[in-house]
Amino acid sequence: MSKPVLSAHFESRTPSDVRLAQMKYEERKVKPQAVINVGIGNVSLPTNPAMMKRMFSLDAPESPFAKGVIRYSTTVGFKETQDAFKNILEAEGFDTSKLYVQITDGGSAAMEIVLLGVCGPAGSDERPLLMIDPAYTNYISFAERIGRKIVTVKRSLDENGKFSLPEINKIEEMIKEHNPGALLVIPYDNPTGQLYDYETLIELAKLCVKYNMWMISDEAYRELYYTEDTKLVSIWGVTDAEVPGIEGRRISIETASKVWNACGLRIGAIITDNYEFHNRAVAEYTANLCANVIGQYIFGALAHESKEQILGWCKSVRDYYKEQIINVYNGFKKLEPNLIISSPDASIYLVIDVRNVVKPGFDSIDFVLYCAEKGSAIIDGVETTLLVAPMKGFYNVEEGEYNPGTTQFRISFVESPENMAKVPELFIKLLRQYEAQR
Repeated sequence: MSKPVLSAHFESRTPSDVRLAQMKYEERKVKPQAVINVGIGNVSLPTNPAMMKRMFSLDAPESPFAKGVIRYSTTVGFKETQDAFKNILEAEGFDTSKLYVQITDGGSAAMEIVLLGVCGPAGSDERPLLMIDPAYTNYISFAERIGRKIVTVKRSLDENGKFSLPEINKIEEMIKEHNPGALLVIPYDNPTGQLYDYETLIELAKLCVKYNMWMISDEAYRELYYTEDTKLVSIWGVTDAEVPGIEGRRISIETASKVWNACGLRIGAIITDNYEFHNRAVAEYTANLCANVIGQYIFGALAHESKEQILGWCKSVRDYYKEQIINVYNGFKKLEPNLIISSPDASIYLVIDVRNVVKPGFDSIDFVLYCAEKGSAIIDGVETTLLVAPMKGFYNVEEGEYNPGTTQFRISFVESPENMAKVPELFIKLLRQYEAQR
């Protein structure tokens, strides 16, 4: 009897690089005593107190769920939840009077809707999304899912740990060649930890105006920057005063996941200063009916926080990550100086490049699978393994083209400080163990 046939798309799918290690570890029959998972940005810190209060009192008289009824919201989302996103921006010093907010099921759903709104028809090469490689792998995955084209300009990781942004003229050449519908920037970059400055954003914004592109900014990690005397960077700080014509083509992708420590809440937003884009995004999202209403209610608590409360919270989170990232960075450098470690400037990630310490033929995915499926090392007397994300899936490369992610890994700062302190020694022990048996 013949079997039902999977679609070509399903046949081609493999797990996202950020989930690969965890999935393979779950299949492992004999597990070590401990596992440290820094492969995915699944924040483990407690959420904001105002949000936590609502989370623990869904049955309170003032809660819309007090009687146990859980109805849809409007597709655009609760006004309070929209106001929460605006309140955060206002606390950071940005004008929200002309901004429109669509609430989505996490930043992930926002990414997919935005791609549908700025790119050419499915299956065509028309008006692709232009990204700067390496870029967050989910953009590549969503583009493949909905049949939209992505083109990339590449940056490289120098020996000193700095990712070099492509020269503006190189980006302009790509624009002329491919006629993209939009440019995506991630100012507090995932996966590299690179921090964009305003001068760079302004130059990129000028290209968007010159070539009639949308400018999309993924601002999941806004507020998480660690360099001294740095000004908060956002697409909402780039206005017609600096770049005439940029207003009306700005889009940001927002989330409750990272700065607000609420990954599982699955609340995000598309914010834009273009009413037509907003109107059509809402129309597209009607097929989803609405975002998670309990999550909307919990995040909506931030609509009522003061500027001081919001900025104080952001500073506390920023200070926490800065200490952890610097400690781990120094730990790697002390134990293995020949590793290339990305500069700890922003977001909650470091990129580790092992190209100077491994034998030829090394493959980052093979090492990740080794750690997940059979590798372990003794750390503080405990048999432990480590789950990290291979960087291969963060690069958009043609078949046969060299992928810099072959020797690179992304580490997420999502475990406890005690576990994060073990990561350098554990990674290096497992790497040496893997190389010895290869």
